[in-house]
Amino acid sequence: MSGEFFHTAQMFIAGVLMIGGVFFVLAGAIGVIRMPDFYTRMHAAGVTDTLGAELILLGLIVQAGFSQTSIKLVFIAFFLFLTSPTATHAVVGAAWQSGLKPKLGKYKAPAPGERKPKPKPKAKRKAPAKTAKKAQAAKKPKAKT
Repeated sequence: MSGEFFHTAQMFIAGVLMIGGVFFVLAGAIGVIRMPDFYTRMHAAGVTDTLGAELILLGLIVQAGFSQTSIKLVFIAFFLFLTSPTATHAVVGAAWQSGLKPKLGKYKAPAPGERKPKPKPKAKRKAPAKTAKKAQAAKKPKAKT
């Protein structure tokens, strides 16, 4: 009787952890879609991806019990815990070094189904007026050789 109870409790805890992990991964995916610029998207993806994957792996560890599989999953979780934030930091650092600037100021996300306003076209620059000397030099016929 108690063995069956512990097995049921173990599966319930594993299921809750895995569902929590899936929730965070989906929240990160929605954040990547809804955020306005690269840096906020990377923040949403990096934080929720790490937490979601760790919760899923923790659920798998609980489900596997104490076995060789759970030890392998612990190593995978540790490796993921170190590499995922490091990779996110490296990608953001590369974007910053290449000159990508974040959007600053107030931003209001569009409501579902709302169209984004088209950006205003930039005024075309007029060519700078030629100076008198350059205009005269352009008019003079070149000597043939």
